[in-house]
Amino acid sequence: MQDDDLVELKFRLYDGTDIGPFRYSQASTVAMLKERVVAEWPKDKKIAPKAANDVKLINAGKILENSKSVGQCRMPFGELQIGVITMHVVVQPSLVKAKTEKKVDDQEVARKTSCGCSIL
Repeated sequence: MQDDDLVELKFRLYDGTDIGPFRYSQASTVAMLKERVVAEWPKDKKIAPKAANDVKLINAGKILENSKSVGQCRMPFGELQIGVITMHVVVQPSLVKAKTEKKVDDQEVARKTSCGCSIL
């Protein structure tokens, strides 16, 4: 693999800290990047992804698709090999877990707010 084919990326977390930079082949997929982010996630962070599906990567204002390669995600004026490309990381828990937690919360609220009074 030639050095020209490598892209240097770092990942900016919600609190402004970074993971990386790391060098990737332009053929690397976004799914591979997400796996690396989860593996390198700092242990002291309050919010942490449990799996790669909990992570969204954003570059140039666009959420990147798992099947796309790093080369496909680069901006047109990003052809220059100068500097590190910063991708923003958003942690979004899986939808199934969030829906389950919401149902439990709704049931608890219903129990707490229900009244057992009867008017005769």
